Amino acid sequence: MKEEQGILVIAEQNKGEIHKVSYELLNKGKELAKTMKSTLNCLLLGPEGICAEELNYRGAQTVYYMKGSMFAISEEYTYKSNIVAFIREKKPKIVLIGATNFGRSLAPRIAAALQTGLTADCTDLQLDEEGRLIQIRPAFSDHLFAHIKTITNPQMATVRYKEFKEAERNIQNTKKVIEIKAYYNLNSKIMVDEIVAMNDFDITEAEVIVAGGRGIRKREDLAMLEELAETLGGKVGVSRALVDAGMADSASQVGYSGNRVKPKVYFACGISGAPQHVAGMKESQIIIAVNSDPSAPIFQIADYGYVGDLYEVIPQFILQWKKEGVAK
Repeated sequence: MKEEQGILVIAEQNKGEIHKVSYELLNKGKELAKTMKSTLNCLLLGPEGICAEELNYRGAQTVYYMKGSMFAISEEYTYKSNIVAFIREKKPKIVLIGATNFGRSLAPRIAAALQTGLTADCTDLQLDEEGRLIQIRPAFSDHLFAHIKTITNPQMATVRYKEFKEAERNIQNTKKVIEIKAYYNLNSKIMVDEIVAMNDFDITEAEVIVAGGRGIRKREDLAMLEELAETLGGKVGVSRALVDAGMADSASQVGYSGNRVKPKVYFACGISGAPQHVAGMKESQIIIAVNSDPSAPIFQIADYGYVGDLYEVIPQFILQWKKEGVAK
């Protein structure tokens, strides 16, 4: 990369598998690089055995594969130190990171170390007449869209998962993977003793989500939603109210401050339809709402609505679908 030129995508991996958000960033990155008449490259940090060429197939001209056993664990400080050193050496003009749980934690640390700006959770990226990045993100619970520019380089942004289509795979693309050594080993002040999974399933990948809100009275009642979700081959999601009440972990949260999901079917059970929650699920293909309040805002966006007590309605759903043989 030339001085302050080019676009760099930080590819995310987990247990050797490249996260799909990396392919989405490459898709948008190709569009921006073409307009800028610039390069599109990737930095992948991870242990041995990752198929880094896949990033070439998805559009990266050069993939820098920084190998090291320390990268088998997603630990922000070690990643940050190495990424900052790489960026200082290569000097990309734009750096894109996926707004995953890890990306949201990692990106601000990188930006602070580089003393540059960062726009979080972008939903679109454009270029102005001078070729500077316009970072677009929702504000005021999706009621407005802010257009932000960074006056320093690199211009950094995190982009929401499932905002762009994945770059198409083309095995005819030139394979160019450059293996590089890590600049730093494990942080001497950090030791990962144990990794505890809060949720063994990425809710953003679910095709069916059964979500509960304030209408759920106690934690044990989530079992009812879990049974419905299991019947349909889906997963359980929750609104922020249940997370704040300690009834569910944040990995299952859907909404503006949680996960953005686009399942084929979304059940909103006891969810009123506050803008903060709707922002995370409004693009679901089919929305089915169950609420005892006929004036609940959720009914305004639902494809199908049922006014009633979810404690009576959901068990009937389960019985009916099992009777119909829908159970997976």
